[in-house]
Amino acid sequence: MAVTAQMVKELRDKTGAGMMDCKSALQEANGDMEAAVDWLRAKGIAKAEKKSSRVASEGLISVAGSGTEAIVVEVNSETDFVARNDQFQGLVTSIAQAALGTDGSLDAVKAASIGGKSVEQSVSDAIATIGENMTFRRSAKVSVETGVVASYVHSAVAPNLGKIGVLVGLQSTGDREKLTALGRQIAMHVAAANPLALSVDDLDAATVDRERSVFAEQARESGKPDNIIEKMVDGRMRKFYEESVLLKQVFVIDGERSIEKVLAESEGDIGAPVSISGYVCFKLGEGVEKDPEPDFAAEVAAVAGQS
Repeated sequence: MAVTAQMVKELRDKTGAGMMDCKSALQEANGDMEAAVDWLRAKGIAKAEKKSSRVASEGLISVAGSGTEAIVVEVNSETDFVARNDQFQGLVTSIAQAALGTDGSLDAVKAASIGGKSVEQSVSDAIATIGENMTFRRSAKVSVETGVVASYVHSAVAPNLGKIGVLVGLQSTGDREKLTALGRQIAMHVAAANPLALSVDDLDAATVDRERSVFAEQARESGKPDNIIEKMVDGRMRKFYEESVLLKQVFVIDGERSIEKVLAESEGDIGAPVSISGYVCFKLGEGVEKDPEPDFAAEVAAVAGQS
């Protein structure tokens, strides 16, 4: 497959690697972008945390809760100006409140009622009134049988409205007030640390296999024997788990204990065992891709060819 300048630029934006390294990686990977990223990582040219090519769209995230359950929703707008509009903020808050009475699925929330109209119709009406396109993009619900679902909103512009929304479910029969305080701190941690999964077992198998493969290739570059390579890979996987798994991550509040240790040590104060039943973290615009940048060189060439 022919490697284009645009492909090289895209890979460079993702990894921060040099142009020639990116071209070589794409040639080795036959144009496969993800395989090229892995090739660069294996050579030590790109970091595991490749630069994100995703851009945050505008809008707001809102949370709403009621004891043992809570919901988080994302509503997008075209501009930040509209996101600061009182009418838009009221709409997003109303959607979150309406969503709390559903199972949290997108279709169920769209059909939920706000003042006699469905959420979907309410968004359409707001588009006509405000004059800017809007989208109710996603929602998720967390619940516990016994305990609390704590929440945290980062970069808040109004109560329960902001750029990042986190829910954390704590399963426990202990003191609810103390559980809520602990849950909020863990939710703040999630917003900052961005874990991939709650536990090692919850990690996507393909992600684990990919990381192990990259680490193995990196280790082979050292030229060490297979038994040493295996130990090197196991050590790097442990580090990966500590960076990516919520229970294994170091608590950002104190910078010392793992989250699982924080939970264990909190049991005496709370008065009962504590476990995390689940969590959700929404970051505004996460996963929304930029429109492709115009290829000005191609446009100039095309114009020159027409003259």
